[in-house]
Amino acid sequence: MTEAHAELRRAGLRTTRPRVAVLEEVQAHPHADVDTIARGARNRLGSVSKQAVYDVLRTLTAVGLVRRLEPAGSPARFEAQTGDNHHHRVCRVCAAIFDVPCLAGRTPCLRAEEDAGFVTEEAEVILWGVCSGCRPCPRAKERPSTASEGDAS
Repeated sequence: MTEAHAELRRAGLRTTRPRVAVLEEVQAHPHADVDTIARGARNRLGSVSKQAVYDVLRTLTAVGLVRRLEPAGSPARFEAQTGDNHHHRVCRVCAAIFDVPCLAGRTPCLRAEEDAGFVTEEAEVILWGVCSGCRPCPRAKERPSTASEGDAS
């Protein structure tokens, strides 16, 4: 029995082949989108519909085995790292997602000053920027200087 089987059972779910395959794909490919997960599940099973993958992901998310991320302008992504209060960095160029540990430690790590009776259970933080792989080389920004520059006499 694999770890995915055990996790499904602990969550009170039947261990169907699609559930095991989808959970294993999410575990193997953090921050993957549905297309990537479905492709991997098909490789494991031979055949599974995209709708079945969506249904499994919805179930796994509902029981807390999977976390759904929805960065603006990007398809939903999924990860198996749940309940640890971490956040994410998203590259605006390549859309790569990177985990960021929460500095405050406890859930929720952010609190609104005025809660108006609202009980905050979780805070989701997404830091947007450009990853090191997409940033141009710092030297490319430097303008070459010439001895005659500024000598317009």
